[in-house]
Amino acid sequence: MAAVLACGPEAVLSHSSAAALWRIGVEERDAIEVSVRSRHQRRRPGLRIYRRPSLWPEDHTACHGIPVTTPTQTLVDLALRLDRRGIERAINEADKYDLVHPPDLRRALDERSGEPGVVRLREVLDRRTFRLTRAELERRFLPLAREAGLPVPLTGQWLNGFEVDFHWPDLGLVVETDGLRYHRTPAEQARDRLRDQAHTAAGLTQLRFTHEQVRYEPGYVREILAQTASRLAIATK
Repeated sequence: MAAVLACGPEAVLSHSSAAALWRIGVEERDAIEVSVRSRHQRRRPGLRIYRRPSLWPEDHTACHGIPVTTPTQTLVDLALRLDRRGIERAINEADKYDLVHPPDLRRALDERSGEPGVVRLREVLDRRTFRLTRAELERRFLPLAREAGLPVPLTGQWLNGFEVDFHWPDLGLVVETDGLRYHRTPAEQARDRLRDQAHTAAGLTQLRFTHEQVRYEPGYVREILAQTASRLAIATK
């Protein structure tokens, strides 16, 4: 609060200092970071001041009485200084604390085209929240299973009261794939747990991959499938 007050009535906490206030944990900075709309602001010891005439009133709010950039604006500001994992961690924290949920964040970014940081943030969100169609999922996943040494699976089968994506009856293996990694509803999460418990109780081995892994990390998916198939083949002999 002292840092903001020292910079005048239009000052707000921003960047990593705003992230710390919102509890969306990023690295500590040596100086407290403050943004001001004025073009003229003299230096102050211990503060890093950003002159931002384009910072709109809707881009800042208050937290514990301290003027600060909104969670959305804070994430946009951080996107230019964090790597992909750092951005994902910040988004997850914002989601966990109900500051801004990924679908809402994605919509907000559509209104901020051209703003620094938006492109990187959108890339991370799009990679994590896209969903493959059933046809494309099978087109991408089935070759990975074949290369891992697995036979052709049954698809879209009902098992233990649930429809499963891929099933190998002879191995007792089920593979489920998840889209929309971010912000699955409590009802969806509860159903996933029931599904997993039902398959485990029936003695099945279940693997769960995200659509992102199938699309962007095929080597990892193939390796896990191969290791699992090898273990199950030995166990069923």
